[in-house]
Amino acid sequence: MGGGGRSSAPKQRNSGEDEVSKKRVPHAKPPFSLSQVKKAIPPHCFQRSVIRSFSYVFYDLAIASSLFYLALNYFSTLPNNLSLFAWPLYWIIQGSVLTGVWVIAHECGHHAFSDYQWLDDSVGLVLHSFLLVPYFSWKYSHRRHHSNTGSLERDEVFVPKTKASIRWYSKYLNNPVGRVLTLFITLTLGWPLYLAFNVSGRNYERFACHYDPYGPIYSDRERLQIYVSDVGVLAVCYGLYKLVLAKGFLWVVCVYGVPLMVVNALLVLITFLQHTHPAVPHYDSSEWDWFRGALATVDRDYGILNKVLHNITDTHIAHHLFSTMPHYHAMEATKAIKPILGDYYHFDGTSVCKAMWREARECMYVDEDSKNNGVYWYNNKVEWVETWECLGFGFCFTSDLGYASYRIISWLVVILVVDIYIMLSCMVGGNPFSYDFHLILRKL
Repeated sequence: MGGGGRSSAPKQRNSGEDEVSKKRVPHAKPPFSLSQVKKAIPPHCFQRSVIRSFSYVFYDLAIASSLFYLALNYFSTLPNNLSLFAWPLYWIIQGSVLTGVWVIAHECGHHAFSDYQWLDDSVGLVLHSFLLVPYFSWKYSHRRHHSNTGSLERDEVFVPKTKASIRWYSKYLNNPVGRVLTLFITLTLGWPLYLAFNVSGRNYERFACHYDPYGPIYSDRERLQIYVSDVGVLAVCYGLYKLVLAKGFLWVVCVYGVPLMVVNALLVLITFLQHTHPAVPHYDSSEWDWFRGALATVDRDYGILNKVLHNITDTHIAHHLFSTMPHYHAMEATKAIKPILGDYYHFDGTSVCKAMWREARECMYVDEDSKNNGVYWYNNKVEWVETWECLGFGFCFTSDLGYASYRIISWLVVILVVDIYIMLSCMVGGNPFSYDFHLILRKL
């Protein structure tokens, strides 16, 4: 089809992707028990070492500190073009390394760091607070996620909606433009929205917030520690405020803010892909049990990031079965339990970007299995106009609304980039129309 042409037939999907979606994992009660799975794992995998756990903390912080030092002392000396390349590279690498720090704090929340709960909580509080995460608040909500994984009524994060409960505008987002917009918002704002407003979380009867000690997420005995979490985050915010006064807002954004956005994006992406897949079931209260819920997760392959992220990506099923196991034994444990789990073990080696797009397309809501009450599978069939607007470059958009959305978003992106450019130029005393953007970054 030529640019701007129309066709009444929707674009055909890749048959290989459809086959992956059809290979559903078993949903019946497994023929093995949790104790049988545990016996298959070498006993030393459950042993926690303070020295080894701290070695990962020091290793990650050493890399993060080195990157920080390089950015501050050498980026300004680079040639113009290399300076433009160096900052985005720093943001991506630093954000990935700090996500590894986030994972270690996550281990502390599971009591997988050491044999001492006070030590785990102390380390976790410091590391998570540095990344603006309310440690105890998230620890308790995440514990409930592990206790209720796969439950439509009681799970805490990325709880899928049924078809009857999806919003009216969902059908307008079920197209390439809508998915790009949804993924962009999810990866940039998803984590802070979840913490502040419980977006994508469990449906509580009243407003739920991770910063509210008296919110419905927490019990009376947990409320004091929620205050401690809030104090930790506020202390780091105050430190950032003092840095802004001393170094400037742009300095803090470039050195700390953008890497933190990468951390948040990776965290949301990892969690989304661990619990969202066309082949993974969810259960209502009539069918759910903890064991099947824990098995209803996905191991993924992130390439070199698997090691950077301490294998939280490709050992997630073992983590849900035995969450107090330290991450440095998870790979060995995963290999040991695969023969026992059989078809109940689900690994998807699809590239991350391709999987993110496929899951955003295929997993809009869950429908009850026609033959098995209480078992739900992802679906994406909503009523929409089956005409396509093709603009070349392989992009097709649903209906005139999809095409209009594309044009509007394109112009908004252009306006946003221009505004940011002018703002940065003015803040460093440059001429916003001189096209010397590399000078802006060099002055940081």
